[in-house]
Amino acid sequence: MADRSYPMTAAGLQDLKDQLEELKKVKRPEVINRIKIARGFGDLSENSEYTSAKDEQSVIESKISEVTERIQYANVIDADQVADDEISIGKKVTVEEDGEEPDEYTIVGASESDPDAGKISNESPIAKALIGKHVGDTVTIDTPVGSYDVTVKAVAVAE
Repeated sequence: MADRSYPMTAAGLQDLKDQLEELKKVKRPEVINRIKIARGFGDLSENSEYTSAKDEQSVIESKISEVTERIQYANVIDADQVADDEISIGKKVTVEEDGEEPDEYTIVGASESDPDAGKISNESPIAKALIGKHVGDTVTIDTPVGSYDVTVKAVAVAE
């Protein structure tokens, strides 16, 4: 079996723990109750409420299993233990492409990724190219639509 490791920030691990608690203590009991109520409607073979609740239960149990595994194999990266100007998970990075406005990203583990909030996965092409680089470095970012160069302008521990 391959080594499983899910790099993430401490905040990302806490979010997973909170999500697991919500799934186990709120979502699972809700769907179990829906199944009980739907059973009371009679013939299960034509009972759409029952079928829907059972499907939802399957999705919830799958999610519980996935989140549990991510917690079990979490590899929490402490950005404070990495050199101040070195890019890693848990760091906020400002980069600039020639003549463009600077872009700011926070590099997080894949399960924490939220591009709309500027949080990019360590597995993304941008993060892969940036991790390990330092302020002042020029980095080539290879993406599915082509390559471009950026200069690292600032690196800080994300809040």
